[in-house]
Amino acid sequence: MITPASLALIREAYHDAAARGRAIIYWGLGGSVAAAAGPVLGGLLTQLDWRLIFFVNLPVGAVSLGILSRVAVSPRRPEPFDWTGQISAVVGLAALTYGIIEGAEAGYGSPAIILMFAVAVVAITAFIIAQARGWHPMIPLDLFRSRAVSTALTIAVVTMAGFYGIVFVQSLYFQQERGASALETGLLFLPMTALVAILNPWIARLMAKYGHAAMIAAGQLIMAGGLAGLCLLPADAPVLLVSALMVPVGVGGSFTVPSIIAQVMDSVPAERAGTASGVVNTARQVGGSLGVAIFGAVIASGEFITGLRASLGATAVVLIVLVVASLAFQRRRHATT
Repeated sequence: MITPASLALIREAYHDAAARGRAIIYWGLGGSVAAAAGPVLGGLLTQLDWRLIFFVNLPVGAVSLGILSRVAVSPRRPEPFDWTGQISAVVGLAALTYGIIEGAEAGYGSPAIILMFAVAVVAITAFIIAQARGWHPMIPLDLFRSRAVSTALTIAVVTMAGFYGIVFVQSLYFQQERGASALETGLLFLPMTALVAILNPWIARLMAKYGHAAMIAAGQLIMAGGLAGLCLLPADAPVLLVSALMVPVGVGGSFTVPSIIAQVMDSVPAERAGTASGVVNTARQVGGSLGVAIFGAVIASGEFITGLRASLGATAVVLIVLVVASLAFQRRRHATT
């Protein structure tokens, strides 16, 4: 709920595309600082009591509400609630994620898992029909008529699947395979996440100079390189080397995500900013949840290191394919214009 609304506030406040791009970069900086602080802070808090990792949200939320009280009230317009779309989306995504995760243990041919996938197909089909024929759809499908928007959303799903997937599996790797504590694991993630926060202002200048498409392509290639490097490492590689090879994954994400958001926000009118930002955030969260589910299922289905390498390698290949496809689209678009 917070992320789409915060992006809509940026769209309201900045009408100039260049200024809006810089604002989105600094918006992303907040997330980068949080990503850098989260694993370390979580590791520290678990030394006292694991419950504190949930309690910390209360003071943070209180500070956020205090800051929000100083923001001007946004314009409102009546918008009926899309019950069919909302319920079918939740059921479809929940059934799909459950089927991927539990299928690794129960078997993807088991009746319960087949039923879950069938429920997912039916619910997602119902969602698409509701959005196409409903009077007040949650996600107007004409948003996807823009090739720039649909391409950006596809890349967002895969990028977040890779990023959150690696956070999940590398956490397991450090603690279960290499015997690191929760705090040590948080510190091993720090180079990847801290460098992202440092690079964010510089990325704003690069995005203004080279454009969204170039930054997205560069980010995907950097991320793919990091994933490939991790995939090729021997199982007994020094943990500091593993930590260093995670850095390109974070840097690639910092190049890609703000550029995707800026591209989508620039492609829609201001009155649809909230909807568009909600769609972008949904794509990112769906990618993250499916990445964790798929990576976890692959690892659970066999030997840990083999599954880890298969997950990382497959994601790197998909990212490279998306780079080639998006660059080909850009060339065709420039040729027609």
